Amino acid sequence: MPRPGYDRGVHRARQAPRTVGGLVLIALAAVSWGTSGSVMTVLAERAAASPLLVGVARLWLAAVLLLLATSVTPRPFAIASGDRWRCLAMGACMAGYQAAYFTAVTLGGIAVVALVAICSAPLMIAALAPWLLGERLAPRVRAALLLGVFGTALLVASPSGALDPSARFLGGVLLAFVAGLAYALYVLAAKATLRRSAPLPTTALTFTIGALLLTPALWWTTAPLTQLALGWPWLVYLGGVATAGAYAIYTVGLRRVPASVAGVTTLLEPLTATILGVALFGERLGPAGGVGALLLVVALGLLLADRGPS
Repeated sequence: MPRPGYDRGVHRARQAPRTVGGLVLIALAAVSWGTSGSVMTVLAERAAASPLLVGVARLWLAAVLLLLATSVTPRPFAIASGDRWRCLAMGACMAGYQAAYFTAVTLGGIAVVALVAICSAPLMIAALAPWLLGERLAPRVRAALLLGVFGTALLVASPSGALDPSARFLGGVLLAFVAGLAYALYVLAAKATLRRSAPLPTTALTFTIGALLLTPALWWTTAPLTQLALGWPWLVYLGGVATAGAYAIYTVGLRRVPASVAGVTTLLEPLTATILGVALFGERLGPAGGVGALLLVVALGLLLADRGPS
């Protein structure tokens, strides 16, 4: 005799470890990304590395490592024919994110640009996911999204810094929104691609395309070979761990959870960056930043509270 309620409960219980495992992978990726700011600070101090060169180098290193990893896996390097155009779009989004974000930093400053780009991306994902992916935005995800974005704003914003209404500053803010949109579109395209294609070859192809598209940006950098020679140990970490490794596990995690949930979870990136800034570089976390960090933790707790599929 059919037992619909029981069957749904069993299905929900079976899905729970898969969903939580996906959240853990995405959280680990976000923590890894959060170390990038500290490494970039070291690169700027010791190798005078430009952010644009770092963006190109980390994409190429990630692409090579992901291609090597794919070549030694038992599965063939295969992307579903209908997903190849999505990989091209994802590569363009990744290259566009690097170029827009790092250019925005030079125009609008790190704090404001990080605030706009990091906070806008999950909002854009949540707004577009029901339309493009047919995802239902559960109430707990909406609550986590609001808490996470508000917490990030408190954490990243610089209350003591005066805003500059110049055209240069506004251009930086606009590019920060472009960066947030590029990342959001990357996540949405990746989520759709992973329905049929394996995570590792998808990520490898995406980063190869992104690296090819961003390489011409080296024309706007000064002495790139010197910067690479001086900063190669930190660049290897950025490309190997904080990019190739982080995006590989992120893509596996994204296959298991809704895109909107992944967008909220990646807000752990600014929390990690802030903790490292306080611990390693003597930065101060004021009362507002402490509240923001607490809200981010609460937001993640909301996502973990219901272990069933969203």
